[in-house]
Amino acid sequence: MRTTRRDVDATIARARDAAVEVLRRNLHGPHDGLPRTAGWGYPEPYTRDLMIAAPGMLVSGDDALVEGVRRVLKALAANQTSHGHIPSLAHDPENTGASDTTPLFLIGLGAYRRATGQARFLEDAAGRALTWMEYQSPADRVIIAQQPTSDWRDEQWVPGFPLYANALLYMALKLFDQHARAAELRHELTQLTITSGLMHAHVHEGLRLEAKPYFALWSRKVDSSERFDLLGNSLAIIGGIASRSRAKKIVSWVETECGALRSSGDLALDLPPNLFPYIRREDPDWRPRYERFNKPGEYHNGGVWPFVCGFYVAAMVAAGYKTLARRKLAVLAELMRPARDGALEYGFNEWFKAQDGAPLGQDWQTWSAAMFVYADECVRRGSTPLLDEARNKSG
Repeated sequence: MRTTRRDVDATIARARDAAVEVLRRNLHGPHDGLPRTAGWGYPEPYTRDLMIAAPGMLVSGDDALVEGVRRVLKALAANQTSHGHIPSLAHDPENTGASDTTPLFLIGLGAYRRATGQARFLEDAAGRALTWMEYQSPADRVIIAQQPTSDWRDEQWVPGFPLYANALLYMALKLFDQHARAAELRHELTQLTITSGLMHAHVHEGLRLEAKPYFALWSRKVDSSERFDLLGNSLAIIGGIASRSRAKKIVSWVETECGALRSSGDLALDLPPNLFPYIRREDPDWRPRYERFNKPGEYHNGGVWPFVCGFYVAAMVAAGYKTLARRKLAVLAELMRPARDGALEYGFNEWFKAQDGAPLGQDWQTWSAAMFVYADECVRRGSTPLLDEARNKSG
């Protein structure tokens, strides 16, 4: 039977309604009543998950979800360190050390201000968070560095200057009108990586690759990784680090490469893995711990993450591929169904094994549900609501 546009629209609408219902169910957890990271398995209010979920909750049209974002932001501000760092758990000021929680807080706060019109909400906390970010560069420049496993990839070795955390910072700077710093950061990120084995004085490493359209996973002096980071590159497109022409080339490259992965049996789904090519046992960047937690095509080593795919759909909209974005949104809607708990109509699972599409994470994951809502809203509006300003503001 031929699938009609009406059928596709109905599939997407059902998935969105189910996503909003999951978000409502996850709104109150056992830790100070703050939202849960997942319906099962993760009752804690993890900062990065809830801040990534914030744009979707804010565009949902549900007042209770908007209020949930406000409660999380207030808790994070209350538990912010004296130097301005945002903890990894919204209720626990001692749980610190992440590279992405502070810029994610700024993005969540910036989105909340735009959604509600409260332009000065948590002004002091925002100022301290921005100051914290000024001190995260060992080179005393705008570009920030991190320790391995300190961002959302707690089983992925990403050292030096990472694309993902710097893409977050760039977006945060634009949302808070720090255009001069943002311009300097974009300039630093779009410099070429150093491949000669010799680093000359006054030559700084960047993340632009000479022979590929996307940005490097990370770089540090003469070392770098050319593996493709889907989340980092999607954020680079949404935020405007990538020019419109480069954004189109990145999306086209992803679709071509994913076709090759499907042909080789390394990808069963019509959505991209979070990282590829996968890190294999014979590769120099393979680490023994990956054998247990991060096998090729799994978890952070090439698993398919719905929340990341939500950002990819948003990036396609930002790049001008609106028809393709709608088609991928429909695929993502179907991916929202599989669950480890077979009794669930919609699993909103955390991540899927690339080679066979099996759901292997936690069901009813808040960021999976929220980023589906956000991706749907992007396709509906033909824009990236609440985040467009990061890409479009001059400066």
